[in-house]
Amino acid sequence: MLVVGLTGGIASGKSTVSSLFGAHHIPIVDADILARKVVEPGKPAYSKIVSYFGHEVLLPNGNIDRPKLGSIIFNDDAKRKKLNSIVHPAVRKAMAWEVLKFWIRGEKICIVDVPLLIEAGLWQYVGRVIVVYCSRELQLQRLMKRDSSNREAALSRLNSQLALSSKLEYADHVIDNSGSLQDLESQVIGIVKRLEKDASWTWRLNWLLPPLGLVSGLLCLAGRIIRRKYKRNRRRRGEPPVDSIDLKPNIRL
Repeated sequence: MLVVGLTGGIASGKSTVSSLFGAHHIPIVDADILARKVVEPGKPAYSKIVSYFGHEVLLPNGNIDRPKLGSIIFNDDAKRKKLNSIVHPAVRKAMAWEVLKFWIRGEKICIVDVPLLIEAGLWQYVGRVIVVYCSRELQLQRLMKRDSSNREAALSRLNSQLALSSKLEYADHVIDNSGSLQDLESQVIGIVKRLEKDASWTWRLNWLLPPLGLVSGLLCLAGRIIRRKYKRNRRRRGEPPVDSIDLKPNIRL
């Protein structure tokens, strides 16, 4: 099974792109949904959060008050790291189980929708990376409109994240979400065709022979890490990249 990582940034349109892939009957593992499930009452991560942050981060019904917890960690690096150390491992475990379920079901392609795919280093463990991109100014305008916030508040949120432009070098496919929904759909269709071609007939062989699939997956991941290090070394030496990024639909880097 070809596991594809989908990422972007706040107000980049990643959720819309994820929905479009889902409309093509590609199974989606949504990290945001899983992040909510792993902190539900009774879950280990829930108990750890309450133990560290106190009952003041709870709603009257006992659920985690996510906005309040977010405000606590926003300007406190130590508390943010603590929360991440609790939630991230639980989410990764849940994601692994979801991917395994799709593999057992015999799916050809699976997309893992992860906002922090690059930051958390998870890009190393997927077969392909898709980055949803738009200009910083467009991202800012969309965020201000979505949250009814002023420019200063929106900029503060953008600056707290890794810039979209920094994620492009990790991408196998770039989706430029600067145009219309029709343009977006066209790009998704093109990438779906490419992914189906990349998966090819070997997906069924790997499914029928798990050891072969494991070896194939490990080789794919090793190749990705090696290519990434090669690009990084070229950049450090000031050499031009072997592949250039052109923000046009369905670009394979």
